Amino acid sequence: MARVLIAEDEPKIARLLVDYLAQAGHEASVVGEGDRVLAAVAAEAPALLLLDVMLPGRDGLAILRELRRVSALPVIMLTARVEEIDRLLGLELGADDYVCKPFSPREVVARVQAVLRRGQPAAAGPPFAVDELAQRIHYRGRPLPLTVTEYRLLQAMLAQPGRIFSRDRLLDLMHDDLRDVTDRVVDSHVRNLRRKLEDIAPGQSFIHSVYGAGYRFEVVEGP
Repeated sequence: MARVLIAEDEPKIARLLVDYLAQAGHEASVVGEGDRVLAAVAAEAPALLLLDVMLPGRDGLAILRELRRVSALPVIMLTARVEEIDRLLGLELGADDYVCKPFSPREVVARVQAVLRRGQPAAAGPPFAVDELAQRIHYRGRPLPLTVTEYRLLQAMLAQPGRIFSRDRLLDLMHDDLRDVTDRVVDSHVRNLRRKLEDIAPGQSFIHSVYGAGYRFEVVEGP
């Protein structure tokens, strides 16, 4: 059983989702105002958030943006806005999945269970998973909120753990960012990557500086 928080302002939809999630063995609660979602997340510590894009008080994308600064909580967006830009924006902000209205409650439950399964750590499996088609990287089932450049750098390092990457090589990987090709650009991106990795894996260290040479990535986790 998992606790699911539903951020949905349409009572009929919310009740339907609560009922179907209960039938699947999950416990669900509802918050109907955007301004209350983050407080509810902090108070209830859910395993997953179903987040409507169009909420009164504060919209779902703004909520997701702030949530991702402090939490890797799995989030499935619910939306009636089917424009591709909304879909892409939500995923870039760190949404784990999207369901467009009108939807089947059974489909939502299936998506919830799939995301929850993905978030369960596998004791013997590698902690990082790369989805090249979506250009996303997950750590133990949770998505890292990476920019395109950060994705390229981390993907390259993951492909060759232990290799020392010179700053010049990392600059080559950032070919779309050649407007300002300096070592400081590399250091800035690596610093942001380290911060995001620390947010999702506190106490772990993955990217190591090699004096005079560059950076080395090692998937060595502490206790």
